[in-house]
Amino acid sequence: MNVHGKDIKIFSANSNKKVAEEIAEYLGLPLGKSDVGMFSDGEISVSIHETVRGSDVFVVQSTCAPVNRHLMELLIMIDAFKRASAGRITAVIPYYGYARQDRKSKARDPISAKLVADLITAAGADRVLTMDLHAAQLTGFFDIPVDHLLGVPLLEPYYEKKFAGKKENLVVVSPDLGSVTRVRSFAQKLDVPIAIVDKRRQKANVSEVMNIIGDVKDKTVILADDMIDTAGTLCNAAKALMGKGAKEVYACATHAVLSGPAIERIKESPIKELVFLDTIPIPPEKMLDKFRILPVAPVFAEAIARIYSDKSVSTLFV
Repeated sequence: MNVHGKDIKIFSANSNKKVAEEIAEYLGLPLGKSDVGMFSDGEISVSIHETVRGSDVFVVQSTCAPVNRHLMELLIMIDAFKRASAGRITAVIPYYGYARQDRKSKARDPISAKLVADLITAAGADRVLTMDLHAAQLTGFFDIPVDHLLGVPLLEPYYEKKFAGKKENLVVVSPDLGSVTRVRSFAQKLDVPIAIVDKRRQKANVSEVMNIIGDVKDKTVILADDMIDTAGTLCNAAKALMGKGAKEVYACATHAVLSGPAIERIKESPIKELVFLDTIPIPPEKMLDKFRILPVAPVFAEAIARIYSDKSVSTLFV
């Protein structure tokens, strides 16, 4: 078996240590010994307490809020491993922050998603393992290999079980035109039709539902998206679907960003249940009874094992 590095070592910074611990447990490994903290002046402090010379090192860190602190933790950890002669370094980023800043919508706009990709490469990462980038073409922003995992294959079995024998009135709905490809894949796996919410965004974080394309009357609908941030798009879509005669509304997303007024909006919305993957930890004060959380550690652990042994990662989703 051709392998890179003498052994696998899993390390974690502070954004999603629970997922890192679960990944290590699935692989039958201890979590690497390290401390990631902050000096009194606010600078990030990283200490690695075991040898990584020649090892295949995987650093688990979602760049979620506080985004800039978690990004710097990741970059400095990568640099530490590079300087400690790690055999290969993979940045495992379940949620990739700045992904939505992927193009110039106005003159003189930055393309921050590309800048962050360059920073990760410059820090010394040899490859990236991530899940559900906002747009799949973001993998092209990196000059190193990227393994892009999908959230749909983890969400679909949940709904297959939940609606077993009751799928004749089930419809999967895209909350906007940008999510249609993802939703079509989801609907095909469930073998149910799709509908689309056509909305027009007036300004950032404000959305207006305009029309429903497809039949939702007397249907149970599942709104599916890659992430939920302020939840305006999702909750407006849910209200519009109920207004068009939907029987009940469920929703799911890979990433629970949940910023600003998201929790209040979801609480007051007609959504019966909202399923997330645990790419971003939800703090207790934001947890609602209608939330369900599914683990990503098993698929990340399998992907890490395949990367280490030079096996295909894409076949995970066949």
